[in-house]
Amino acid sequence: MKFILATRKSPLALAQTALVAARLQEYLPDMQCEQLRVVTTGDRQAEWSLEKQGGKGLFTAELEQALLRGEANAAVHSSKDLPGEMTPGLVLAGFLPREDPRDVLVLREGAAVPQTIATGSPRRRLQLARLFPGVSFSELRGNVDTRLRKIASGAADATVLAAAGMKRLGIAGWPGLTFRFLDPGDMVPAVGQGAIAVQCRTADAAFIAGALDAETGRLVGLERALLAKMGGGCQVAFAAHAAGDALWVFHGTTGVRRLPLTADDYAQPMIAAARILHTLELHD
Repeated sequence: MKFILATRKSPLALAQTALVAARLQEYLPDMQCEQLRVVTTGDRQAEWSLEKQGGKGLFTAELEQALLRGEANAAVHSSKDLPGEMTPGLVLAGFLPREDPRDVLVLREGAAVPQTIATGSPRRRLQLARLFPGVSFSELRGNVDTRLRKIASGAADATVLAAAGMKRLGIAGWPGLTFRFLDPGDMVPAVGQGAIAVQCRTADAAFIAGALDAETGRLVGLERALLAKMGGGCQVAFAAHAAGDALWVFHGTTGVRRLPLTADDYAQPMIAAARILHTLELHD
């Protein structure tokens, strides 16, 4: 049985799609996964500032259209790229088990305290400004290898990358650079960071849901409920990371906050999200 996975063409996207294919084929041995490689608006417009252009859907919309046209059976996304609201007719079937969700501060050797950091993420900039008062920022686009090369060549003292992506690409070090892992209490990860999402048409979700990881779905489901209540996408300066009985949240008006979670919060994520935002005095 042929099963087509829509994916971006970047090395990381292809590595993640290979992981999804292996997971699905383990669950359904007769399945033969193929890739439909799609170029998204965010990929084409490599010089755009994602913050200024509006980052919502820039790396996902074309994959979703391929699903709606019936050209693919499922789409593979980095969860942190997905907007809070789902396109009508599509659902998240689930997620692969979550990889390390932390951010990594990538420092040029000799720059233990960075004066310049290259990142286009408002979430990262606001949190980094609290960690390194007085630091200045610039934009940095490109795949993981490109960003690492640019920092090593002196484009800036540092940048920030997701630990999960680096691990999936097999990158444990880089000449001229040092890696510093940032715990959620210092830098709250993006909603869904570290989780690979599998999206499909609503009618097809039950077919593959059993192959995916329920625990990751529980955690990311609560994080995405908060994002939806905030009305945000991947370029919003808001972060939430759930882990067991704790939730770390970041917003420009609240800073980093750690809140307790219960089983009921995971069972009713939208109700929990409304309560949490009320507690933080944030409004949707």
